[in-house]
This record gives sequence, C-alpha cells and structure tokens, in this order.
Amino acid sequence: MAFSARPQMLCAIFGTLESAMQVRVLFFGVLKDLVGRAEDSLSLPERATLRDVLRHYEARVPGLKTLSYSIAMSINQQYAAPESRLEPHDEVALLPPVSGGSQDTALDRTVGGVNSVRITREKIDTSVLFEQIKRPEDGAVVTFEGVVRDNSRGRRTLFLDYEAYEEMALKQMNGLVEQALARFPVRAALIVHRIGRIAVGEASVVIMVASPHRSAAFDAGRWLIDTLKQTVPIWKKEHFADGAIWADGEPFPTELGQGEGSRPEKPASN
Repeated sequence: MAFSARPQMLCAIFGTLESAMQVRVLFFGVLKDLVGRAEDSLSLPERATLRDVLRHYEARVPGLKTLSYSIAMSINQQYAAPESRLEPHDEVALLPPVSGGSQDTALDRTVGGVNSVRITREKIDTSVLFEQIKRPEDGAVVTFEGVVRDNSRGRRTLFLDYEAYEEMALKQMNGLVEQALARFPVRAALIVHRIGRIAVGEASVVIMVASPHRSAAFDAGRWLIDTLKQTVPIWKKEHFADGAIWADGEPFPTELGQGEGSRPEKPASN
C-alpha cells in the first residue's frame, strides 16, 4: 500500500516543479545595497505577477517595504504595472527613483544618422558632439551639460559614481529623442550620459538640440533633461570625505508602470 502511494506523491512533486518558473531579478542603486547583490534568480509559480516578486523581497529584506511606494518595476526592459503577469525566464528589475544621468565600452543607438543616444564610461567631448550635430540649415544648437559640482547636502563632494540599467536606459533615451522630434519643431537631438566614476568639474550628461530657431531648441532641450531625470534608469552615488550615499531620486511619473500596450519581448541573449 505504501509502495502504491509513492508514485502519486512523486507525480504531485513533479507537477509542482513543472508549474514553477524561473525569472531573473535585477537590483540597482540603494536597492542593490539593501539586498546585498545586483541580481537574483527567483522561482515563482505560474501566473505570478510583478507584485509577487516585490512581496517576496519585502518579506526577506529589512527596510525594503518602507521604500516600496517609490519603486518602479520593469519586465524585459520596459516599465510595467505590479499586476503584470510573468513568464519563464523574464528579466525583472526593481528600480528606485532615478538620479537624473581602458577600451571605451560605449553603447550607441542612432536614429536617422544624427539623432543618437549613448552611454559611455569615457569623458564626454562636447566639441566633437557639436561638430556631429550641426548643419548649415540650423539657426541654433542648444547644449546642456550636467556637471559634477564640488558640494552637496552641505558637504564637500569628492566624486560621483553613476550606474545604469544600460539596455533599458538606451531604449528610454532613444524614446525621448523620438518624442522630442515629434513634439518640437527641431531637426535633430542627441543625449550622451556617462557612467562610472566622474570627477568634480566633469560632465555626467550632455544634451544637444539643433533647430532652425532658438526657441524650439531651448524648449526641447529643457524637456529632454527634465524628462530624462524622471524616467531613465540611471542612478548616482555621492562620495564625501566621511562616507557615501545614493542621491535621492525624483519621483517616477504616475503614468509609468501602467502596463498598457502589448507585453514586451524578452531581451536578446548576449
């Protein structure tokens, strides 16, 4: 009798295993420090959602629950709502509010040959970017440089460390350029953001907009940097003589994470 019951038990066990799925979970900024790692592999039941992922880590990571209200989440490098359904091998990211901004390991996306976005670990040469974007038909090229200052929170800043969810950041930056071209009467725009250690006086982000008229270029440039600092997954850590702290990010816009539209595809494997 005991022997005949054993196959049923095994079926039940294997059935449970077959109904489970693995997802890859990424952590950034202050969340990475709280969790103690940059990524994790999590086993979840079928039909699990992003909310299940968040609850899993809230129950196991001290302090995470107090930050939950400010966390955005993504599936396969696209912002998604907590009720979004997961599938096996999805790439999930828990994202704190953003702070934005050897061989060169820059990543590039180009639109129409001139409208580009880039993430780089090298110093940004603004003069080179200016020569790349300007054309004879332009009446204005507006440039914004975000520069590391020597003080913050009433303390002397030694340097900053920037990190990014790079592939997702590139997609978001590329989307901002496309939106700027649609919203404003400008000819071209580019965004270059640096990551890694950045010294005082060096640029962390450069935005350029070329247009026949200056007013449109100014408007588009202001919109690009303000929106980038709210939506692009880039974080900065401020280093002082007596310690370091992740910069307080700006709140995510309420429209992010609504889960509208088609479900994002899984990222291509490297």
